[in-house]
Amino acid sequence: MASSISRRLIAASTASVVAATLLTAAGVASAEAGPSTPAPATSDAGTAAALGLDDKERLIVRDVVKDADGTTHTRYDRTYAGLPVLGGDFIVHRNASGTIKSVTHAAAQPIRISSLSAKVTSTAVDRAAVKAALAAGVDRPTTGGTDQEPRKVIWAAGSTPVLAYETVVHGSQKGGAPSRLHVITDATTGATLFEYQAIDNIADDTSQYNGKVDLVTTRAGAGYQLIDKSRGNHRVIDARNAEGRDGTLFTDADDTWGDGTPSNRQTAAVDAAYGFAQTNDFYKNVLGRDGIRNDGSAPTSYVHYGNKLDNAFYDDESYSIQYGDGDSGNNPWTQLDTVGHEFSHGVTAATARLVYAGESGGLNEATSDIFGTAIEFNAANPADPGDYFLAEKTNHFSAGKPLRYQDTPSRDGLSQDFWDATTKNKDPHYSSGVANHFFYLLAEGSGSKTINGVRHESATKDGSTLTGIGRDKAVKIWYKALSAYFTSTTDYKAARAGTVNAASDLYGANSSEVAAVKAAWTAVNVKG
Repeated sequence: MASSISRRLIAASTASVVAATLLTAAGVASAEAGPSTPAPATSDAGTAAALGLDDKERLIVRDVVKDADGTTHTRYDRTYAGLPVLGGDFIVHRNASGTIKSVTHAAAQPIRISSLSAKVTSTAVDRAAVKAALAAGVDRPTTGGTDQEPRKVIWAAGSTPVLAYETVVHGSQKGGAPSRLHVITDATTGATLFEYQAIDNIADDTSQYNGKVDLVTTRAGAGYQLIDKSRGNHRVIDARNAEGRDGTLFTDADDTWGDGTPSNRQTAAVDAAYGFAQTNDFYKNVLGRDGIRNDGSAPTSYVHYGNKLDNAFYDDESYSIQYGDGDSGNNPWTQLDTVGHEFSHGVTAATARLVYAGESGGLNEATSDIFGTAIEFNAANPADPGDYFLAEKTNHFSAGKPLRYQDTPSRDGLSQDFWDATTKNKDPHYSSGVANHFFYLLAEGSGSKTINGVRHESATKDGSTLTGIGRDKAVKIWYKALSAYFTSTTDYKAARAGTVNAASDLYGANSSEVAAVKAAWTAVNVKG
């Protein structure tokens, strides 16, 4: 699945695949909690029996997070009679002795399917999916190919689990990014139950945005390759302004890369390589996570992707990040917080898999904004000092105007400062404002504040005055909630509960941090 930073390109995360973008229109574990550790995809019949699940159900361990006190949070995917269950993921929380303390469900309804025989033909399902894609603005929609769709699944994210088909529709989104639209169709009635876009879009060596930087490269014969073997063999590829994966690995004779100008094709590659290194190191050193999938591997980065693509996106299926050059061709989407944003879509894909639609979509997008901001601050690069504004250097709107604002999200004219009943109906790039605003208030508090020479201003819905707990604590709370408590269908109310649980795990149930989390959510109108 892919994700982007911009409104024109959308990111999705579900029980099958996940990706994300920015634009709409870590080696040392913390002392409070141990690092997340990858778990083998093994079946867990004992837990299924303990939870009283149907004998047709099987649980697959996807991830295990272990706290310093021995508490474990095990994330499971499910199958029913051999079929994937979409929206049926859950997390089992056990104490140090292995006793189940609680369970966090994406959907708590029991699965009882009377018949696994579809009444709708796969041909009809394909036609319906293409129709849905056209309505969603996908250009030249097609089905089939390597996805082997439609595939029969159990759709558990609705009010009642049903037999369904999942179809993947390819094509192009508005703005030029590729499309991988997942359409869920009721196998009995033929009705479209859900759809989400799996590709979201946001987005001495001399960079364009980060000044002089040091890169790790690999010696090859008489020259050098832009491969960072110290960070999972991260590679930077010149896509040559095409939209495929057949670009050319960047090489250089003297190991001096870029000149700071967009006309030098290496310059964007320098920003992408630097941004990846800073992002990877932040996750490893601050959050105790070893890369996107917590296995030490690295995705491949493609720069100069597409013809003046004004966006960037992460694609989980190909395990890659693509950066366009902007509509002028001179503003590649390789600013540090954009690189961190796209990388973080991959982390969401590997953990909670927040579905990129409704309120979970807003949480997905905000997660990438939150970590993108934290990565920018952590890098402490004077050429791009930390702030709570996203992608201002890409000049998507005008010179220096940010794509999004976390202190007052509505400054972009579309995002929400506070939750209301319409939040679930908004594009994830705009509903993300609620979580972005929560994070800012939790970290920095309310009122006026100058941060790295930039004025920030934030108000509360209830008129309260808040004092922040600091960005470092706020980031750790959000990551803990993402990795241990959020599921594919987490909404804002559940996100409040998840972050309260995370703060309690890290700092104690009666801590000032827990109180601050509750107050910040109330301040954006998300109440317990």
